[in-house]
Order: sequence, then C-alpha cells, then structure tokens
Amino acid sequence: MTTNRISEIYMRRCLELASSAEGLTYPNPMVGAVLIYEDRIIAEGKHAFYGAPHAEPDAISKVSDPEILKKCTLYVNLEPCCHFGKTPPCTEKIISAGIPRVVVAALDTSSKVNGKGIKALNEAGIATVTGVLEDEARRLNSFFYTYHEKKRPYILLKWAQTPDGFIDSDRKTPEIPPARISNSLTQIVDHHWRSQYQAIMAGTNTIVMDNPSLTNRCWYGKNPLRITVDRHGILNHKYNIFNDEAKSIVFTENCGVNYGNNAETVLCTDLMQIMETLYDRKIQSLIVEGGATLLDSFIKLGLWDEIITFTGDFLLKKGVKAPAVPDKFTASETLRSNIIRQQLRD
Repeated sequence: MTTNRISEIYMRRCLELASSAEGLTYPNPMVGAVLIYEDRIIAEGKHAFYGAPHAEPDAISKVSDPEILKKCTLYVNLEPCCHFGKTPPCTEKIISAGIPRVVVAALDTSSKVNGKGIKALNEAGIATVTGVLEDEARRLNSFFYTYHEKKRPYILLKWAQTPDGFIDSDRKTPEIPPARISNSLTQIVDHHWRSQYQAIMAGTNTIVMDNPSLTNRCWYGKNPLRITVDRHGILNHKYNIFNDEAKSIVFTENCGVNYGNNAETVLCTDLMQIMETLYDRKIQSLIVEGGATLLDSFIKLGLWDEIITFTGDFLLKKGVKAPAVPDKFTASETLRSNIIRQQLRD
C-alpha cells in the first residue's frame, strides 16, 4: 500500500470522528484527530461540542506515555488553531507534546488562523503536510468555509415539486390545503436537515397560505432560527412562525406590526443586505424553503450553494411553477414515492 493511500485512510478516520459531532460544534468547525505510532492508531480525538476540548488535545490527552508522543504523527482534518478562544491554542499543545510531524487535510481560512497554525508548527521544527483529502474536508465544514470566505451563510435552497414541474396547485385562499408532494419519510429527512442548520427562511406568501412552524418537530435537536421577509407588514403574531418553539426575525419595511414577543424586526428587505446582516450575527447556515418567488430571487442573485428537490409521484398539470435551475444534479436517492436530488454550486 502506498504512503499516500495510508495517509488517506488515517485522514478518513479523522473525518469520521469529526462528522460524529455534526450540529454540535457551532460556531467552531467539526474536527477529528488521530495519533499514529509505529503504523497504527494509538489515540483518537474529536471536538465533541462547542466549549469542549478541541480534537488535537483530546487525542493527545489519551496517550499515557509522553515519550511516545515524540515519535508520533498527528493527523487532523483542519489546520490546528493558534489563538485563544474557549480553549487554548492547539498549536501550543502539539508543540509542548513534542509531536514531530502533523498531517492536515485543509487549511483554516478564517482570519484568526489562515496559515498561522502551520507557520507556528513549522517555526517550532515540526514537519507538516497539507492537502490530504482536502476536498472532502472542505465539504464536511462547508458552512464554516462559506461563512468565512464568502462573508455570508451557506445557503441551501430546497423545495418539493411534481414530475411536471409544479410546487403547488394554484390556490387563492389558505383554506385550500397545499398539495402534499413530500411523503412522511422525506419529511423526516427534511426535519433532520433543519436540525443541522442555524436558520430557516420562508416568504410572506408561504407563511400566509401554509402557516408553517418551520421547526424540526419530526427530529431531535435545536430548532433553527426562523426568518421571513414581510415587506409590507401583512403578517401578525397569530402565525405559527411566531410561536414560542423558536426565535424569529422579520425583515420588513414596517416596524409597527405586532409579531409577538418572540420575534425581532429588522428594517431591511434587500436580500444581499439581509445576508450581510446574518453574517454579522454569525449565522453560518441557512435553508430557504420557499415559496417560488423567494427561491427565484435567491437563484437570480446567485445566492445559493446547494439545491435539493423532492420530486413526488403525481402530476398537477397546472399550478405554481417550480424554480428553474440548470439540470446539473449530481446525486439522487429514492425514498418511497419521492426522489431526492442534490446539486452543489461549482
């Protein structure tokens, strides 16, 4: 087996450890680490939740003989931090342990690190290798990278549509129920995704016609922050989006509306400015669930990183057209009667 292949095996274990803490480490990224001594893993570590030890010191703490560390190679999927936060810098722990070699999947491009961790290790005489499974590592922490590099949240556009390209029947009143395109299994998947994202957004018409709660009630975990754009102030505190199950933000041109004590209003309705506001509030991830007008607005502005569609098994023949996107879906899965398709931004 080649050296590169062996390195990938160890790094893939780091990614497995990191991903086991999905949804628990915000605002920090997901990180796993393994220590290799005489061609075998002798300790593993991960950043289990925000405020817990980082992956590198977690792995180091599990080695009882400090002399062994001086002969180890440390694998980690993200560049070790070199600044004080909730915990001390990982670079200091690595240096003080005397670990001679560190293999890193991807650099940390946040302003506090961005190569400074590798530099600190090199200046201490530690050999470093970078770029092992870099694409996989960046994908795992896509929320983190998008937030720091694009200065906005990672944006997932998601909707359900019929095979003939409609997301709903042409309803004129909320008394007419929406077309049930998703099945019970894909609804669970949908709510699982909601639990992994910090915020969820829906347009005014969707709130009025469907009265959604925008929570992950079919899954466990923290509900996302709920966001809507109520340009002309037609909503009120009676809608489910303003109940006490989660916090809400309304971007509006009219701050005189009573949305209830659980909602905050912000005078802004421009999508680019809204994304800047979410960035300033350290929101790293956002799901946009509709309706068609809001989704089309995001697509036209190029404000998306991923698109997921649920395609049902019946035809509507007429109604509200689904957003038009290039047919570049790279992954698909069938769950009962629904086909889930995914498209990632180039």
